[in-house]
Amino acid sequence: MFMGEFQHQLDAKGRMIVPAKFREQLTEHFVITRGLDKCLFGYTLDEWAIIEEKLKALPLTKKDARKFMRMFFSGAVEVEVDKQGRINIPKHLMEYAGLSKEATVVGVSSRIEIWDRAQWHQFYEATEDEFETIAEDLIDFDL
Repeated sequence: MFMGEFQHQLDAKGRMIVPAKFREQLTEHFVITRGLDKCLFGYTLDEWAIIEEKLKALPLTKKDARKFMRMFFSGAVEVEVDKQGRINIPKHLMEYAGLSKEATVVGVSSRIEIWDRAQWHQFYEATEDEFETIAEDLIDFDL
């Protein structure tokens, strides 16, 4: 399980250090793709295979299913962690997520998310005030 929030820098070539806490679970290769809310999602290869199977089950006759699959899979790349613990984020994904020099990497259970730090801060500020209301609206999971 991935959890926590980490601040990292991107260099001019789009390389970013993967938080040490996440590296062991992600291993040397993992998948990143377009996520929701203008961030990137990162999955272990095992988790990616599970998601791929679920998405393949969506009906091709549904227009929204086709659109989602195109966006999700066309953005996906398998990245490799180098000896310094960095990955290279492709330009198309950096542009999609608005990544510049500063990134926030968060663990969200079965995936990581990579955010532009300013966008993460904006999202966090907007959601922080709603946190209790959101919790009340969700199904009671006996937390």
